[in-house]
Amino acid sequence: MKKARSPFHIMVKPRGPICNLACEYCYYLPKKKLYPDSDFRMTSELLANFTQQMIAAQPGSQVTFSWQGGEPTLMGLDFFEEAIQLQKKFAPRSMRVTNTMQTNGTILNPAWCRFFKANNFLIGLSLDGPSSIHNTYRYNKIGQGTFDYVMRAARLLKQHNVDFNILCCVHQANINHPLEVYQFLRDKVGARFIQFIPIIQRELDEESQETQSITKLSIEGAAYGEFLKIIFDEWVRHDVGRVFVQLFDVALGVYVSRPSSLCVFTETCGWALVLEHNGDLYSCDHFVNPENRLGNITQTPLVNIIDSEKQNQFGMNKQDKLSQTCLDCDVRFICNGGCPKNRDESGLNLLCEGYRSFFRYINQPMRMMADLLWQKRAPAEIMQLIKLKNNK
Repeated sequence: MKKARSPFHIMVKPRGPICNLACEYCYYLPKKKLYPDSDFRMTSELLANFTQQMIAAQPGSQVTFSWQGGEPTLMGLDFFEEAIQLQKKFAPRSMRVTNTMQTNGTILNPAWCRFFKANNFLIGLSLDGPSSIHNTYRYNKIGQGTFDYVMRAARLLKQHNVDFNILCCVHQANINHPLEVYQFLRDKVGARFIQFIPIIQRELDEESQETQSITKLSIEGAAYGEFLKIIFDEWVRHDVGRVFVQLFDVALGVYVSRPSSLCVFTETCGWALVLEHNGDLYSCDHFVNPENRLGNITQTPLVNIIDSEKQNQFGMNKQDKLSQTCLDCDVRFICNGGCPKNRDESGLNLLCEGYRSFFRYINQPMRMMADLLWQKRAPAEIMQLIKLKNNK
């Protein structure tokens, strides 16, 4: 089998949009309308087919299987044990195979955690802050908050030494409480890797699957910029080299001349696709709709779909459809216009004001950290030098 032109990433949704929760800002639950007669379960045959194609098509010596949903743990532990066996069967000894899973954590137990540890899974655990904040939008089918279940999951993951990140969505319930949220995740949860994911939610026309107006729980760009600034000040004073905030790490990487590791900030996109439970492949997690369905891997080889002209054009549109404001912006070298899903009709990102404000705010400390990294300074030494600089 031929290899893909470039490394690619696929978010696999073995149960599609099926979830045991009813989070108010979830954009994926409505995708059930795309498959009205489905049982939303990936078969063993499809799992084997995908695993073999995924490994064979990779142009490099490593491959990552990323399990998402909906809620992927609803497939049951047996499914993922089978997935590991298939990876061992099809992967050559020279290939490094890793697995990640994004989960709401509500049904994790010791058996799941032992499995994660034994197979080196990296877990993304969704938690939006303290109880009063988290439970505002993250609740189950009967309206009960899920905070206690997620905290139990975090304790179990730590007890079993499972590597995990916290995925914190930023919305109207926590946008005005940045320090409270950050300190809670750092001190009460013990998180060392944190992602802050801005929520821009649009009303969805269920018939056409087209997005409409922005909902009230969404955040505005200016507020997001202030949210990030306050957390950055706390992080740069106390936590450099100790707590890793994805957005800060990505920005620092750009300052040391590395390409962005976060797809929303790359110049073009199209290398992070979605595989639905039935084998349908889509351009992106936020563009799972009929227009962006690329094909089915049981009918067309995975590598041909990934390298198709349709997907290539999808990726190039990110760069080609930038607004003039973006093209003239002094921080475009970091954000590249942000994710296309958050752009208005002119091509301007709805978070633009916040990105511009935040990236200008961190310019000096980032340049300083980049210079220190070029000098091969240790994180503790970098933090001390930054503190001295800030106190002057």
